[in-house]
Amino acid sequence: MKKVYKIEVDCANCANKMEEAAKKTAGVVNAVVNFMALKMEVEFEDGADVKSVMKKVLENCRKVEEDCEIIF
Repeated sequence: MKKVYKIEVDCANCANKMEEAAKKTAGVVNAVVNFMALKMEVEFEDGADVKSVMKKVLENCRKVEEDCEIIF
C-alpha cells in the first residue's frame, strides 16, 4: 500500500535526510520525498499498521531534522 503525506521541511538536503530515515523504518518498503512539492510518498509492507509505522517514520525523521513535520 502507498500513501502520500504533506511534509514541512526547510531545505532539499534535509528532505533527502528525511527520505533516508523513512526508508530505514521498520514496516516501510520504500519512501520518496519531493522537496519542491513538499510531499512524501511511503510504500508500506503488507499488513503493516500504517499509523504506528508513520509515528516511527516521524520519530526517525526528527532524529536527522528535528523541526520537520509530517501531516498524517
